[in-house]
Amino acid sequence: MNAHGMPEKTPDGHHVVIKGRKWRATDPSLPEEIASRLRHHLMAARRAVRSATTAGDAQAERLARARVNHAKIALGERGTPWWDQSQDERRRRWEQHLAELDADGPDHAPRRRQEGTE
Repeated sequence: MNAHGMPEKTPDGHHVVIKGRKWRATDPSLPEEIASRLRHHLMAARRAVRSATTAGDAQAERLARARVNHAKIALGERGTPWWDQSQDERRRRWEQHLAELDADGPDHAPRRRQEGTE
């Protein structure tokens, strides 16, 4: 971390370095309002993972981990690297995943898809 509490970035800006470990950086083109909503979804999903594992509920854990993954992909921290995507692809990525997360609500596990609808 630097003096301002922000993680150190690699020279290309693609990764942050935390405790000596490289992690993919959040897509810098994300509007702050969108990034904030996605971080809220991410933290709620992480809390749901903790609750599910504590309760021994494997299905709830699987669903909560899927929400974590959606948020991380939308933030650009997983999936196709944001620096390899066009601006339109980046926008579609965060819009699609945010819409799915919003549809489920910020503090809920994802709706279970009906069999045969995927």
